[in-house]
Amino acid sequence: MNQKVERYLQASTRVNTRRSYQQAIEHFEVGWGGFLPATSDAIVRYLVDHAGTLASSTLKLRLAALAQWHVSQGFPDPTKTPLVRQVLKGIRTLHPKPEKQAEPLQLRELEQCVAWLEHVGEQARAESDLTCLLRCWRDRALLLIGFWRAFRSDELCRLQVEHIQLRPGEGMQLFLPWSKGDRDNQGQTYQAPALARLCPVQAYSDWISVAGIARGPVFRGIDRWGHLSEQGLHPHSVIPLLRSVLQGAGLPAELYSSHSLRRGFATWATRSGWDQKALMGYVGWRDAKSALRYVDSTGVFPGQLRPFSPSLDVEAVPGLPSPGARPGS
Repeated sequence: MNQKVERYLQASTRVNTRRSYQQAIEHFEVGWGGFLPATSDAIVRYLVDHAGTLASSTLKLRLAALAQWHVSQGFPDPTKTPLVRQVLKGIRTLHPKPEKQAEPLQLRELEQCVAWLEHVGEQARAESDLTCLLRCWRDRALLLIGFWRAFRSDELCRLQVEHIQLRPGEGMQLFLPWSKGDRDNQGQTYQAPALARLCPVQAYSDWISVAGIARGPVFRGIDRWGHLSEQGLHPHSVIPLLRSVLQGAGLPAELYSSHSLRRGFATWATRSGWDQKALMGYVGWRDAKSALRYVDSTGVFPGQLRPFSPSLDVEAVPGLPSPGARPGS
């Protein structure tokens, strides 16, 4: 195939999707010992052999990967036969598994994390510990932007300084050339509020000021000597970063993941009176099922959208824990 054509075909599929599909194909061929192209009977045997161990959502992803491989190679799709569909339906019936969800990071916990980062950061400034100060200010900005914009890990890691505009006292505008919900790759502009407390705008401004970043990735790795990487953080690094902060703030880190910021915002917005349509529009969800998956089960969708309050009335934070381990790299 022409290299230019291949390049655009690669660009049409998300990196995470390509990686997931590749892993699914390897699991079918190497892990299970299947052959490609496959028959529908082989697909059925594959499903049955993993019915009790893999969630039906995982099996659906594996089928999507196998379907894509066959279609792209010019073979008939063996996953679309009635037998395969019936077997998958039977697996969902006989092996129901609850979907695992990360704990939402509630506003109270977010404030506790930010308070700890600011405490450690100011201590590092007093001790002229630039490396620790950089990590604290980076992590604070990442948490607050991630929460108030309900961003995914990969969206946070792809933010570029030149794509962000600050309006002091009002908010900030963030542009992403593409995102998971942007099916046509037209790019999308997001707004984040300026708040009296837990302000993402001020946290971002403090971070790029102390880091001296004028362009390129907003969130970067920091080595032990305080040198900033030229590359943005990898999405997989967000979970250990978040858990390091949670642990330092005295919270049970193992309950949370990078989705906790997104779930936390959705839960906060719902309890603050945002209706379902407003929440979907703000976050970028296209269907109600996506929204409901992120809202804590105790939440409902009452009333209409209530705009951000600059005063951000939140409960008082419990006593700040004494600093433990400092933020990780």
